[in-house]
Amino acid sequence: MEMEILGMNIGCVLAALNEKRIPDKECLLPLISKLLGYCIVAASTTVKLPQILRILKHKSAQGLSVASFELEVVGYTISLAYCFHKGLSFSAYGELVFLLIQAMILVAVIHYFSGPTGMKTWIRVLLYGAIAPTVLAGQIDPVLFEALYASQHVIFIFARVPQIWKNFSNKSTGELSFLTCLMNFVGSLVRVFTTIQEQAPMSVLTGYLIGIFMNGTLLSQILFYQKPAPKKERKVE
Repeated sequence: MEMEILGMNIGCVLAALNEKRIPDKECLLPLISKLLGYCIVAASTTVKLPQILRILKHKSAQGLSVASFELEVVGYTISLAYCFHKGLSFSAYGELVFLLIQAMILVAVIHYFSGPTGMKTWIRVLLYGAIAPTVLAGQIDPVLFEALYASQHVIFIFARVPQIWKNFSNKSTGELSFLTCLMNFVGSLVRVFTTIQEQAPMSVLTGYLIGIFMNGTLLSQILFYQKPAPKKERKVE
């Protein structure tokens, strides 16, 4: 029994339930993978919102590494372009669209609250604006594309390292959002499962495994460096 909705075959599940039995693993796991994939896509629309709102609320980007978030934009761009190129289903990479948009907004907000924007920053913006459309359109040599995607794992590592080092040096995570880091960590965990089910290339799976480690490190730093709530002194009568 075939019945597809948004690429999900629910026919086998309905048939099994109609026969009052538990659906087979071969039927259930792909369905769960698709559902989780769409849940990740939906959740991704607000992943970086807590971080953006935290900066706006405190009018400060203290403790945040600009280089980390700029490299993140580059990494998301390459990942999204690669998924387009490989023809993966939207449920397997859809969150990258929203993450890229939010990452660009976040970089703009950080620069706004970090003081005057220098010439080097504008040069980086112009270079990105000139190169990104070509990469997203896949208008580059396939061999170069594979090499570029392989490099994005290194980019994501270096995107996290400056922030991790800054947290360690300051013994504080500044305005880094716990909720955003938690959502990134959980998202990477779920993506490992969906990537295996979608039989995506090993390079894609490697990226998510790196994400688990790096986001987990940031999350542990937030928990480790958080300041204890001040104790209220009791009034002596």
